[in-house]
Amino acid sequence: MVSLLILKQLKNLSDETVVKDWVQNPYYQYFSGASEFQWTIPCDPSDLVHFRKRLGQGGVEKILEVSIKIQPGKDLRKAADEICIDTTAQEKNITYPTDVKLRKKVIDQCNKIAKKEGIVLRQSYKRTAKKLVLAQRFAHHPKNYKKAQAAKRKLKTIAGRLVRELGRKLPEERLNNYQDKLLLFERVIHQQRGDKDKIYSLHEPGVACIAKGKVAKKFEFGSKVSVAISKHKNIILGIVNFKGNPHDSKTIEATLQQVERLTGKKIKKAIVDRGYRAKKQIGDTQIISPTITRDPAKRVAYRKRFRRRAAIEPIIGHVKNQYGMKRNFLKGDLGDNVNATLAGAAFNFKRWLNLKLEELRWLLTQVVKTKPDIVDYYFKTSC
Repeated sequence: MVSLLILKQLKNLSDETVVKDWVQNPYYQYFSGASEFQWTIPCDPSDLVHFRKRLGQGGVEKILEVSIKIQPGKDLRKAADEICIDTTAQEKNITYPTDVKLRKKVIDQCNKIAKKEGIVLRQSYKRTAKKLVLAQRFAHHPKNYKKAQAAKRKLKTIAGRLVRELGRKLPEERLNNYQDKLLLFERVIHQQRGDKDKIYSLHEPGVACIAKGKVAKKFEFGSKVSVAISKHKNIILGIVNFKGNPHDSKTIEATLQQVERLTGKKIKKAIVDRGYRAKKQIGDTQIISPTITRDPAKRVAYRKRFRRRAAIEPIIGHVKNQYGMKRNFLKGDLGDNVNATLAGAAFNFKRWLNLKLEELRWLLTQVVKTKPDIVDYYFKTSC
């Protein structure tokens, strides 16, 4: 089961796809410890969901710890002395939220609950809600603005009317089962633009709006992730998910604690960007951020150090695009933590595989120089 989780992140596959590919790929089966080729699927895809819940955050951290410790000893010797830290956004699998879209979903879910519980509503508003959503098209055009605003207010009125009617008509023993959901609907209906802790998704209410200053994507909806790498070798030593959108300076302490827990070493220096300027020292760890100095020698040393810190940016890009952290499909806060940690572990495993491949290439070149007949025989018989 652990090997399936690692393969899923390494190849950026879904649960269903990795289980199907496991049956067809002998290399996957050998990696999983199978001694003979199997012709049936190892488990139902839904079993991976239950297994991730059983592992929890502590279990996936063990996988990350193994991915760090299998790296070559020379790379780990000074890995934790100086580390680079940065944050990124892990987007959740939700659509771009708008007030109209959320209110329409509230109406649909109220009708669904009424149908399930056998409650007859005064009016379902299905056709009316559909027309009001269509009225939102080209809402910013001067000719359509007033009509769109009126439709938006009408959707809010209908959503509130259905939520109150459900609260009245549901039996008391059944009302307790839907109390949290109805309160969530009320928050969505009455929230204002400037409110804090807004709801952006009904099925993922813990999603936060994160602005990272990107030109192409001003806002990302998900959770914040802090990534720590070794300064000299590109090894992910820690990756921590944070609920909401805390300030970068408030994420550094938990990240340092995880790195020390996984590596067993005390961190001497942490190199960060200007977003962490509020912190200068945490315990025995010195926090180094870009500063202006008149000393030419210090200026050269700082420039060299912060150029190396910039290496964390492409690593974050690889973790997001190749190892499944760009869009998180796992549910809830536990899903955020598990997906981020497994993505970091997958990056380390891939680094280890690349090093082994380089060793194999070097060995083959040495054999070719001395005994080319052996290589020819190997390729004729095995390939």
